[in-house]
Amino acid sequence: MRRPGEGMMFKRPYNNRHQLKQVKGLFNRFTIVAIILVIMIIYFFVFASKANYLSPESPSEVDMQKLWYTADSGGWRPSSTPRSYWPPPPNESNGYLRVRCNGGLNQQRTAICNAVLAARIMNATLVLPELDTNSYWHDDSGFQGIYDVDHFISSLRYDVRIVESIPEIRKNGKIKKIKSFQLRPPRDAPISWYSTVALEKMNEHGAIYLTPFSHRLAEEIDNPEYQRLRCRVNYHALRFKQQIMQLSQSIVAKLRSQGHFMSIHLRFEKDMLSFAGCFDIFSPQEQKILRKYRKENFADKKLVYRERRAIGKCPLTPEEVGLVLRSMGFDNSTRIYLAAGELFGGERFMKPFRAMFPLLENHNTVDPSSELTDNTQGLLGSAVDYMVCLLSDIFVPTYDGPSNFANNLLGHRLYYSFRTTIRPDRKGLAPIFIQREEGHLAGFEAAVRRVMMKTNFGGPRKRVPPESFYTNSWPECFCRDSATDPGDRCPPDNMMEVLEDQLEREMTNVTSNGVMNRVVD
Repeated sequence: MRRPGEGMMFKRPYNNRHQLKQVKGLFNRFTIVAIILVIMIIYFFVFASKANYLSPESPSEVDMQKLWYTADSGGWRPSSTPRSYWPPPPNESNGYLRVRCNGGLNQQRTAICNAVLAARIMNATLVLPELDTNSYWHDDSGFQGIYDVDHFISSLRYDVRIVESIPEIRKNGKIKKIKSFQLRPPRDAPISWYSTVALEKMNEHGAIYLTPFSHRLAEEIDNPEYQRLRCRVNYHALRFKQQIMQLSQSIVAKLRSQGHFMSIHLRFEKDMLSFAGCFDIFSPQEQKILRKYRKENFADKKLVYRERRAIGKCPLTPEEVGLVLRSMGFDNSTRIYLAAGELFGGERFMKPFRAMFPLLENHNTVDPSSELTDNTQGLLGSAVDYMVCLLSDIFVPTYDGPSNFANNLLGHRLYYSFRTTIRPDRKGLAPIFIQREEGHLAGFEAAVRRVMMKTNFGGPRKRVPPESFYTNSWPECFCRDSATDPGDRCPPDNMMEVLEDQLEREMTNVTSNGVMNRVVD
């Protein structure tokens, strides 16, 4: 007689093994199917990304009419007025701050903004910034020759004390100037460096001299009022002298008398090409010049042209700029103002661009009788180019690196009512241009449009590192009346009156000496 459960002891293991084999078989088949699907998906995306450049399908068209006007602001407007308690400078400062701003116009403007902020952090009296004009520009215009000094000092009277020079003092019966202690700030120094190291030396010596002073204060600061101070300096206090403003406005008026016009900053000069390591398109003799310049001015580094170009590190050639604009829909009736230094390689690189866009001007051709004829490459010429590009309907920077002329302009145009900019995506465009050179011409313009439609044309957008604060000061230096976040709401219209009252109360006990009168006036 079989006992309860007898015979089952052998059947159960058999059934378990059989079921396990079935599960394993299903799992293996599922794994194989999953791998095949993954391979197909990867293949599809790789193939699609390559084929995308030659796809005959027409992408969304660029609305040319809209580009000639300011971008959609979404209700945002520029505002760098303080939105919280912002006391005027105390009656007594901790000493004098001198800075020497090196580099081109963009670097100098950035350095001036940083100098004002450093003076505020240290409660220092800022001496009018020095511009290193001789080594870069080979002229001696200086701050006084380019900017409106009285406007600069007056505009910032609620923020820092500014004097044109360190005053003389009487000591032991003799009159002499305070000697400045020279310091070299670290690159992108934090606020703490100025409130400790620099301030200690200022308290010890009475005055410090920071040189060189380019990119010597961190851009990303977790204090919106400090960032708004930078905007007040950059977009309100730094005003070019009257002659530069009048000359710029005259050029803009002549260009606009025939309709809309576009400005292009064509960055195709020896220094940028040498820095980028983009040599192969030039003749052996030209390559020799570029390599020599790179060796003398930049750190030794192995740069492979094809690799650099594939990742968008090479400046666009004039022809490539023209092809981008033509693909977007601009034709040979487009009026273009060209802001550029001396183009390396000469006319042979400009010829294809000129063939596409013959209505090409610069400050000399628009007004050949002006004083700029003999000062094209100096600070004066750069200042006029800056203003014309700022006021143009559309601005196109071809290479907008952090120390480039276009860097500040992009931020200024954003602040100046979100004026349209067209920023070619060099990395996105690189494979399209490479395929074109290899003879793949079908679908070229559609592919360019597809890349360019993904770019921002000047509206509000989040700043993404390593983008510079001076390129995009949104949202710190903007406000919106209907904002839900209190930090984004526009300040009261009478905020400046409040600041004036604060300043007047603080200054009631100030003695009427020459230096303080100069600051108050």
